[in-house]
Amino acid sequence: MNQSRPKVKKSRALGIALTPKAVRYFEARPYPPGEHGRGRKQTSDYKTRLLEKQRLRAQYDISERQMLRAYERAKKVQGKTGEALIVELERRLDALVLRAGLARTIYQSRQMVVHGHIEVNGRKVDKPSYRVRPEDVVQVRERSREKTPFLVAREGGWAGDGETPRYLQVNLPLLAFRLDRDPNRHEVPVVCDEQLVVEFYAR
Repeated sequence: MNQSRPKVKKSRALGIALTPKAVRYFEARPYPPGEHGRGRKQTSDYKTRLLEKQRLRAQYDISERQMLRAYERAKKVQGKTGEALIVELERRLDALVLRAGLARTIYQSRQMVVHGHIEVNGRKVDKPSYRVRPEDVVQVRERSREKTPFLVAREGGWAGDGETPRYLQVNLPLLAFRLDRDPNRHEVPVVCDEQLVVEFYAR
């Protein structure tokens, strides 16, 4: 889902850094963009829930339709719907390619999948929304491994300072990883009060 709005402006509007570049801008300008970015703004319960939903959508770079489908699936899961929603989104192929350190941002990860560089259990998958299952093995296709982004990934260039989530078993030299199990909510590195998102859709 390509979006014309600059990522830094979008990050400031939502209050979360969506790219490494946005992190630097946040340090310099920790307020929303625009002429009135630093002014006091009225808020409401609806607006608060809407913003939280938009923040979650932005972190996975998904459309409203995709978000709603994930919510509908999460409602059918036993337990807390909000936590089930995060797990649903985290099992997306593009999200896990990012978490494994094969890409720098969710946007780059999505592009890698769409361009056919990723395979699951030995078969090419070019749908970023593909839902990875526990025990699935994901890796960069052999013909793509010498491309620059993957050479950087192999050296740990995209892994950053964060730890690899415990639900993944990653082998960067082989440009491969396995989903060992479903994530637990506290292990997923997204900034979100998912209960507010549930309340937005349940209204």
